[in-house]
Amino acid sequence: MQFYKERILNAAQLKRLSEHKYSCTSASILDAWLQPWWCWLVSKTPLWLAPNLITILGLIVNIVTTLILIWYSPDARQEPPRWACALCALGVFVYQSLDAIDGKQARRTGSQSPLGELFDHGCDSISTVFIALGACIAVKLGDYPTWMFFQCFCAMTLFYCAHWQAYVTGTLKMGRIDVTEAQYAIILIHLISAILGPDFWTTQGTSILSPVIPFSLVVVPAFIIFQKSESHVYENHPALYILAFGMVAAKVTNRLVVAHMTKSEMELYDWSLLGPAMLFLNQYFNNAIPEYYVLWLCTLWVYADLMRYCGQICFEICEHLRIRLFRIPYPPHAPHLPHAPHLPHVPHADPKPERNGTSDSEKSESEDSAPLLNNNSIS
Repeated sequence: MQFYKERILNAAQLKRLSEHKYSCTSASILDAWLQPWWCWLVSKTPLWLAPNLITILGLIVNIVTTLILIWYSPDARQEPPRWACALCALGVFVYQSLDAIDGKQARRTGSQSPLGELFDHGCDSISTVFIALGACIAVKLGDYPTWMFFQCFCAMTLFYCAHWQAYVTGTLKMGRIDVTEAQYAIILIHLISAILGPDFWTTQGTSILSPVIPFSLVVVPAFIIFQKSESHVYENHPALYILAFGMVAAKVTNRLVVAHMTKSEMELYDWSLLGPAMLFLNQYFNNAIPEYYVLWLCTLWVYADLMRYCGQICFEICEHLRIRLFRIPYPPHAPHLPHAPHLPHVPHADPKPERNGTSDSEKSESEDSAPLLNNNSIS
C-alpha cells in the first residue's frame, strides 16, 4: 500500500545515500568506562539478531516503562508509585545499553548500512521525548509547567542541534559530557525518586531543580563550545573566554540570590545567554565569523547586560526601601515612631513620675538613634 503518490527519495538522492559513510567522534567520559559492559553484552547477543531489531526492542522497553509512569501521573503533578520510577530507570538503562550495542552488532555481523544509521537516530529522536517526559514526571515538574516545557523542549533542541552540526560538518561530534551522561543522570533521578519519593525534589513550595537549568545554560554551552572549537578559542584566549562566561555565571548567581531573598522562583530566560548563543550558533554554521571576534562580541554583550541588571536591581531596591546605594544620612538617626504615617494614633497616658528620670523604652530608643561612639569605637 502506497502512502505517497510519488517516491520520497529520487534517484540522485538514493545514489548519494549509497555512498554515505557514517562519521562520528566521541570524547564521552562514561563511554570509555562502559565499553567493557557493552562489549560483554554484544558478545552474548545471538548472531542472528539484527541490529535494527536490537534498536527497536530498546525503544519499546523505554516507551512502555515511561507510559506506565504517565498512566499514574498524566499531568506530572500526582506522585507516581516508587516502583514505577524504578521500572522507568530500568527501562532507560535497557534502552541505553541496547542502543550502544546495535552498531557493534552491525560491525560484528557485517550488516552495517546507511539504513542502520537512520533507524538508530530515528529511534533516538523518539526516545528523547519519552526520556525527558519521564524525568519530569519523576520529579513532579508538572507543578511548574514553564520548567517542564523548557526541560522537555531543551532536550529535543540539543538533540536536533547535534544533528544540525553533523549536517553542516559531516561528522556527528560527542563531547565529554553528552548523551550517555545525560541518560545516566536521568536514571539516577528515577532511582532517587524510587528510593526517597518524588516529593524529595520539592522544598518550600518550589522545585529544588529550578536553579539548575539557568546555570546549566551557562556551563554546558561553555564546555561544548570549548570542546568543539576548531580554532581552539579557549586554549588561545583563556582569559577572555573565562571573563565572558564568568560574567554570565555571575549574572545567573545574582538572580539566584534575588530569588532566595524574594522567596520566588528563578526565571528561565536571561538576556546574557544571548552571548554564549552567538558562539554556539557560529560553530553550527561552521564558523561563518572568526570565533575570536564573536568571543569579543559575546564578552561586550554580557558585561553590558550585567551592568544593566545590577544597576536596575539596585535602583529598584533603593527606591522601595527609601535608601541610597553609596550614601547614608549623617549623623545617622532613626525615624521617630510617632511621626510614622502608617501607625494608628494612640492617646498618651497620664505621665507618671519616674525615679531615674528616663524610662527603659526611652533609654533604648535614645541609644538606638545615637551614633555608636561608646568604648572608643566607631562602626
